[in-house]
Amino acid sequence: MLRADGYRIVERNLHVGGGELDIVALRHGALRVVEVKARAVGDDTALEALGHHKQRTLRRATESYLLGDVPPYSEVAFLVAVVTMDPTGWTVELIDDAFDG
Repeated sequence: MLRADGYRIVERNLHVGGGELDIVALRHGALRVVEVKARAVGDDTALEALGHHKQRTLRRATESYLLGDVPPYSEVAFLVAVVTMDPTGWTVELIDDAFDG
């Protein structure tokens, strides 16, 4: 889904700064830290799972990542990929700027 939207995957399941970044992706100089949440159809709790503690952990991990040997980015934001699974398959909804970074 991200590749189809023009993103290049830079990292997957990266453990840094006391947290894990599910996916780090890049498009047009803009970096997106992607948190993946899988849910069953009808379960609308994906964004609720991104409470203040999880957001702090993601921010801290992202800051640590950016302090590493990476180029400067024109923009950095958080994106949530909500994967909904049912017996016939799955769908992905991308929520950009999911919380203030």
